[in-house]
Amino acid sequence: MTTETDPYADTAGRAVLETIRGYGVTAVFGIPGTHNLEFYRPLADLGFRVVTNRHEQGSGYGADGWAQQTGLPGVVITTSGPGLQNAMSAVGTAFCESRPLIVLSPGVARGAEFADVGTLHETKDASAMVGAIAEWSRRVGSAAEAVAAVHDAFALFRTGRPRPVHIEVPLDVLEAPAEVPASDRLPRPLPRAESGDTVAVAEAVALLAAAERPVIVAGGGAARAGEILTAVAERLGAPVLTTLNGKGTIDEHHPLALGANLRLASARAVAEDADVLLVVGSKLGEAELWAPRLEARGAVVRVDISDAQLAKNLVPTVGIRGDAHAVLERILDALPSLTPRTPAIDDVRAGMLREIRETAPATVALAEEIAAALPDDAIVAGDSSQIIYLALANVLRRSGPHALLYTPTYATLGYGLPAAIGARVAQPDRPVVAVVGDGALMFAVNEIATAVEQRLDLTIVCVDNGGYAEIRQNELDRGMTAIGVDLVQPDWPLLARAFGAHGERVGAPEDLAPAIRAAIAGGGVRLVHVVQPAPHPSPAEQKD
Repeated sequence: MTTETDPYADTAGRAVLETIRGYGVTAVFGIPGTHNLEFYRPLADLGFRVVTNRHEQGSGYGADGWAQQTGLPGVVITTSGPGLQNAMSAVGTAFCESRPLIVLSPGVARGAEFADVGTLHETKDASAMVGAIAEWSRRVGSAAEAVAAVHDAFALFRTGRPRPVHIEVPLDVLEAPAEVPASDRLPRPLPRAESGDTVAVAEAVALLAAAERPVIVAGGGAARAGEILTAVAERLGAPVLTTLNGKGTIDEHHPLALGANLRLASARAVAEDADVLLVVGSKLGEAELWAPRLEARGAVVRVDISDAQLAKNLVPTVGIRGDAHAVLERILDALPSLTPRTPAIDDVRAGMLREIRETAPATVALAEEIAAALPDDAIVAGDSSQIIYLALANVLRRSGPHALLYTPTYATLGYGLPAAIGARVAQPDRPVVAVVGDGALMFAVNEIATAVEQRLDLTIVCVDNGGYAEIRQNELDRGMTAIGVDLVQPDWPLLARAFGAHGERVGAPEDLAPAIRAAIAGGGVRLVHVVQPAPHPSPAEQKD
């Protein structure tokens, strides 16, 4: 309760954070500022771990990495104006990749909206700005409304497509007594997971039971339904392909697993040739397929938490709206006992590997060295760098979900390192390795300081291809002179040491795996700079 001696003992800021803490969230990411101090005041008392990033974009990506490991929403606290705007790339990422994120920010006091009088951090319409990118953004008028918005966010994450939300609390509300009863701050019972329409489930079961060549595609919406999805696959004898967000939904060492390889023509052919294709929790987007669409020739069964997703990019024969685990449980219960079978997919695996290696031989060889050095339980975070999307995402096999943190749709740079920080905060007993290109690392190099400050054990593998190698090639393919893509490189090991981390340079391929293993075993923040042969001719050589 607020008292005369302590007017800030129970503000709206405390009510909001107390409600979030009640749902199990234990960490927040952000940067304290002039206007958000009443969000920060209660954090220590409520038992939050506070991660102060060096840029709010890193806060958003750190919260995303944390969320993927815990199944809870990541929470970001920004200040008003520029602090909130700095987090917008992370909000866009969470929207495109369907990740649960809560962004808290202060706003101008009630009655001062659109004043345009030059107050500190003045923004024309902050809530509208975020609302154009997020699932929703609310400027609340009271502490009670702010607490209600938190409850609504958690209900969304349980029953709908998880996406980012923003709660803007006006300064005069944020700093005032909350006047919200303790009972209203307690977690609300979350709605029961929807298990699908009975008729639709029966139709899907009939199709699957009669299938001779069933195939399953699992997306990010199925990531936490891996055990039941594997049981369905085994009952059907169905090979399983995943999207990158669904990677590891089925153990990628399983005899039926074909990995997160939908970008490969040979993998898409398996799905397209199925007589029944079961798609669980995926929009089958172009960015995942590297093709305009998946052309299914047989019947299609789709399961998704969102009605809007059920016919997106591929019209189903049967569409079932519901939670992936709950629907798959009903399907498995209704499937008859079938003759056990394991389709011969060794040739498919071999064809996919040939296709991967033919695409970018040197990059794939490097990725295979990195993958061989990683412990089985390692979490890998990557950017939209060639080492990830051309190679490591395909050759790295993981046994569970969210072990590759990546953004296949938003495809941003600057994600990998802060996401790795968030993952390590959530998983202190698992090795975490960020694998990023040199161009990508420069987007977030300041977060090395965050990792050091948080006393994390974290390995960073910086694969140096001299700048923006893919864009360089794009320019040359269009008949352009390469421009703006050959970048000056810092002394990466020295830069790491300047931040208080350890840094070393590796040039010989045979030295890479031992260096990564030693970095993981050594503890602390360690950067391994991988020097590659020049991937392109010099400007002078181009003219010859």
